[in-house]
Amino acid sequence: MSDIITPELVTLDVPLGTDKQSVIRALAERVVAQGRATSAQELFDDAWAREQKDETGLPGGIGIPHARSASVTEPTLAFARLTPGVDFGAPDGPADIVFLIAAPSGADEAHLSVLSQLARSLMKNDFMSGLRAAQAPEDAVRIITDAITPASAPAAAAAAPAAAAAPAAAAAAAPAATRADARTATKTKKIVAVTACATGIAHTFMAADALTAAGAEADGVELIVEPQGSSGYKALPQSVIDDADAVIFAVDVDVREPQRFAGKPVVRSGVKRGIEQPKQLIAEALAASENPNAARVPGSGAAASASDAPVARQSVGRRIQRWLLTGVSYMIPFVAGGGLLIALGFLLAGYQVTADAANVIIQNSLWDLPEGGLGQYLGSVAFMIGATSMGFLVAVLAGFIAYAIADRPGIAPGFVAGAVAVLMNAGFIGGIIGGLLAGFIAWWLGRFNAPRWLRGLMPVVIVPFLGSIFASGLMILFLGRPIAALMAALTEGLTGLAASGAGAIVLGVILGLMMCFDLGGPVNKVAYVFATTGLAAATTTNTTPYLIMAAVMAAGMVPPLAMALASTVLSRGRFTPVERENGAAAWLLGASFISEGAIPFAAADPLRVIPASMVGGAITGGLSMLIGVQSYAPHGGIFVLFAINPVWGFPLAIIVGTVVSALIVVALKGIGRTPKDAAVAETAPAATVAA
Repeated sequence: MSDIITPELVTLDVPLGTDKQSVIRALAERVVAQGRATSAQELFDDAWAREQKDETGLPGGIGIPHARSASVTEPTLAFARLTPGVDFGAPDGPADIVFLIAAPSGADEAHLSVLSQLARSLMKNDFMSGLRAAQAPEDAVRIITDAITPASAPAAAAAAPAAAAAPAAAAAAAPAATRADARTATKTKKIVAVTACATGIAHTFMAADALTAAGAEADGVELIVEPQGSSGYKALPQSVIDDADAVIFAVDVDVREPQRFAGKPVVRSGVKRGIEQPKQLIAEALAASENPNAARVPGSGAAASASDAPVARQSVGRRIQRWLLTGVSYMIPFVAGGGLLIALGFLLAGYQVTADAANVIIQNSLWDLPEGGLGQYLGSVAFMIGATSMGFLVAVLAGFIAYAIADRPGIAPGFVAGAVAVLMNAGFIGGIIGGLLAGFIAWWLGRFNAPRWLRGLMPVVIVPFLGSIFASGLMILFLGRPIAALMAALTEGLTGLAASGAGAIVLGVILGLMMCFDLGGPVNKVAYVFATTGLAAATTTNTTPYLIMAAVMAAGMVPPLAMALASTVLSRGRFTPVERENGAAAWLLGASFISEGAIPFAAADPLRVIPASMVGGAITGGLSMLIGVQSYAPHGGIFVLFAINPVWGFPLAIIVGTVVSALIVVALKGIGRTPKDAAVAETAPAATVAA
C-alpha cells in the first residue's frame, strides 16, 4: 500500500480561504497536484455533496470533509492546519484541524480501514495536540502515520473495531444464565447501537467510539456498538441483541438487517449526534427502555430506514420534497431509457411507427419481416420496448415515493396505487397522491408491535395486502375521478395554450424559468416530470407533449453552456482558474442536457448566475415554442438531434439563450468588483496550491 499521506499533502498555518468551500476546493486541488486524483472539480463536487447532506465539523476544532469519488486513484489524506480557523458547522466554533479524506469508489477493505482508523484517532486528545504542535509537514505526516499504522495490518483490516467487537464477543461468550444473573445483581441496562454514515469512512467509526466511551463512563450501562462501515461490518450476535433493553440507531443511511432489532425500544438520530451528544443518546435510550409507549423497531424493519433519522429534524415541506425527489430519481432511468428507445424507433421506422408497432412485433419476426422491411421491424421493436418502459413511469414514481416514506414495505402498495392512478387516468398527480397514501399507510401498519410469530409475515404479506387495499381503494372510490378531471382540464388548458402562438410562447417561457431556477432541484424536476410523463399521451395528432419536451430540454441545457461560454471564451479574467476548469467541463455537460453542470458556478455566486440562467432559459423555452420544435426523446441533448424536428430550430433556440445568459452573467460579474478583487480571484487558487 502506498503512503496515504505525504508532506506535499500537508498545509500548515497557510490560509486556504475564508469558508469551507474554499478549503475543500484547495485540498482537492492539492490531491490532484500529487497525481492521486484525476479531477479536482469532480473530487470537490463529491466532497461538497457529502457536506451538503450533513456538515462535517466536529467539536474540538475539527473538520473532516470526505468522499468516495471516481476521480480518486488511490486513498489519500490531505491535511491542513488553519490559522484562523474556518467554520465547518461544529457547535463549538471554527475548525483549525481539517482533513480531506479521499477514497476511490472501489477502495478495498484494507484502504478503507486505514481511513477509518484516522477518523477514530481524531477522538484522541494526544493525537490532536500533536497535530497542533507540529513544526513541519514531515512532523504531521509522522504523527498521522503512527496513528493509522495499526489499522494497516491485514488482521486489523478484516476485524471489527476493537471498541465494539471486544464487548460484543465477551457478551456472546458469556452463558445466558450468567448474563441474566449479573443483570439482576447489578441492574445493568444493556444497550446496543448501530452507527453508519453515507460514506462509511469517518463519522461511522467516530460515532462508535464516542458512544462506546460514553457508555463506559455511564453507571449501570453496558453498551455495545455495531459500526456499519464501507469496508463491511461484523454483526452483533443475535443473543446480545435479544438481551438488550434498548437500541440506538445513529445513522444517515439504512441500517443493514434491521429486522434483527424488531420489537426493541429505539432512539434514532443522525450519525453526527452520536459524535457530539453520545451521553444524551444513552440517556434517551435508558428512558425508552423504561417507557412502555416508546417507539420500537417494527417487525418489518421499515422504521429502521436511515431516512427516519434526519426526518425528525426536518420541516414538513422538506420531508415532502425528499419523498417526491426520491420517486423522481428512481423514475428518471425509465424515462431516459424508454424515451431514447422510442426515439430510436422513430429513427428506424419513421414517425408513423406508433400506428402499428404492436401488431408488427406480434405478427412478424426477423425471418418474417413486415412490408417495411428490417427497419420497420426493428423500429417497431425499439418503439414498443420504449413505450412499455414509459408505461411504468407513474407506477415507479408512486412506488418509490411510498418507499421513501415506509422503506421496502411501501413499494408494493405504492406501485399498485400508481398503476390504479394510470387506470383512472389520474396521471402523474394521481401517482404522487397514490404514492403518498400508500407510503403513509404502510408506515402506519409497520408501527404495530406484532407478535413474534407474525413479524416475519408483516413486510411480505400483511403490509402489502392491507396497504394495497386501502391506498388503491381510496384512489378508486374517492380520489381517482376528481384527480382525472383535474388532469383532463390541465391537459386541455395546456394543449390550448400550446396551440396558440402567444400562449405557446408564454408556456415555453414559464417552463424555461422553472428549468433554470434551481438547476436540477425540485422546481426543475417538476417541469421535467411534467414534460416526460406527457410523452405517453403524445400521438401524431397530439404533438403538444413533443413541443413541451423540446422546450424543457433546450432550456435545461442553457445554464451550463452559458457558464462555459462566459468562463472560457467571453471573459476568462472574471473567473478563477478553477471556474474556468469547471467551464471546460460544462461544455459537455450542457450539450448532454445535464443542468447540474452549472451548479459550481451558482453555488459560488448565486445572485449573478441564477438570474442570468433564468433569463436565458426563458428566452430559449419561448423561442423553441415559437419555432415549433418537437422532441421525441426525453433526454440526450445534442446527441439526440435525430429525434428533433425541425432539427435546425433546437440548436438555434439554445444558442440564442446561451449567448444572452452568458452576456448577462459577464455583465453582472463586473458589478461590485474592483480590479483588485479580480486580481485576488485570479491569483488566490494558484497560490493555494503552491503553498
